[in-house]
Amino acid sequence: MLIIKLYVLTLLPFLVLDGIWLGTVARDFYASQLGSLLRSNINYFVAGSFYLTYVGGLVFFAVAPALASDSVQIALLNGSLLGLVAYGTYNMTNLATLRDWPLWMSVVDTFWGGALTAASASVGMLVTRALS
Repeated sequence: MLIIKLYVLTLLPFLVLDGIWLGTVARDFYASQLGSLLRSNINYFVAGSFYLTYVGGLVFFAVAPALASDSVQIALLNGSLLGLVAYGTYNMTNLATLRDWPLWMSVVDTFWGGALTAASASVGMLVTRALS
């Protein structure tokens, strides 16, 4: 039961923060960088699959170890490393294989992935600890 609580309490901040980022803060930035590559309609099934899978990895690699060691620093470190590796891998692959993939967008997106993942891991760990 604890793992389900941990998962949900990590998923919620991840969705909220990424929703604010993609829907408001960086919306115009991504549109200007990706232009015609963006879909007019989001494929919610694929997006949902990403979020559910990624947060599972986040819980496994960052949040659960942080809770076990009672260390928000572990959540921040493991979360930021996971985010930088995962988002960086995505962006570097696109830079290597896609014509006209924007370097600046990749840099911003990679750092966003690190920050988002670190923040979500920390919030998930702290809220779970407070409620347990």
